[in-house]
Amino acid sequence: MRTTTWRTLNVLTTSLLQPSSRAFLKTQPLIPIRKMAFNTQHPLLLKKPVKLACVQLASTSDKAHNLSHAADKVREAASAGAKIIVLPECFNSPYGCDYFPSYAEKLLPSPDESPSFKALSQIARDNQVYLVGGSIPELHGDSKYYNTSLIFSPTGEHLASHRKVHLFDIDIPGGITFKESDVLSPGNKVTIVDLPEYGKIAVAICYDIRFPELATIAARHGCFALIYPGAFNTVTGPKHWRLLGQARAIDNQLYVALCSPARDTGATYHAWGHSLIVDPMASVLVEADENEAIVSADLDGEKIEAARKGIPLRDQRRFDVYPDVSQGKVNFQEP
Repeated sequence: MRTTTWRTLNVLTTSLLQPSSRAFLKTQPLIPIRKMAFNTQHPLLLKKPVKLACVQLASTSDKAHNLSHAADKVREAASAGAKIIVLPECFNSPYGCDYFPSYAEKLLPSPDESPSFKALSQIARDNQVYLVGGSIPELHGDSKYYNTSLIFSPTGEHLASHRKVHLFDIDIPGGITFKESDVLSPGNKVTIVDLPEYGKIAVAICYDIRFPELATIAARHGCFALIYPGAFNTVTGPKHWRLLGQARAIDNQLYVALCSPARDTGATYHAWGHSLIVDPMASVLVEADENEAIVSADLDGEKIEAARKGIPLRDQRRFDVYPDVSQGKVNFQEP
């Protein structure tokens, strides 16, 4: 069988080398071979390494104490080298629909009367860090409430705000029922923040993490990290908290940080805790338990690039088969 095969190949090769055969081949159109479109020229999304810290705080009913305590913990994280620091969802108040109105602060048209805004700006400036200020209840107008994250620069400049887009309305039989929409209104934009010396981050809040479109849009617009202040509970937390952080990381091949309040079993809402940071290959770099803690990790743009070169999803997507959600109608500003 092997001898017959070699004879056949020899005959074919010899015939192709004949002048008449070469002339015939010259007249035939070339059939293009489809190649995978690898683009090796990609700038680093994270321009230089940076330490990011999540501060898992225990909040009380005393807003002034919560703000002071946050300042102490941010100072501690900064002294350990963190340059991007994240606080938890509703860090300045208890979490719950019963608390949102009484703790809400007006941010527009001017934040001058907001104690939390002023405190966060001062904390960022004092420690010369980028500060993702968890979230606070915001009062807009006379009766509209939002769950809002405030982001500040190392000079204390307010860089951006994110109002929670997807409200936490769930009903798990035998588990938990919660309906944020009884009090809160949803935000209406994707929030991407430029940190000039590092690159871009996206900020969203808690339940927003369950909606991959938000993360995908941010990733396609060049973010190196997705940052979620969140307060999962002891029902959904053990099932989904870590899993969702890893899912968003591996979907988009970037860093993901989830920052929770510490658990207070004496409160009406029991936060899961377990603040964590995930790398672009979905490895959990660090994770807290349920108690107060500061968890940090060093982020490196080379690791994002290595993940994307090794598993080149960015060059293999088939937008001839399905749409690119980042190119549709996307709000980057509140209407």
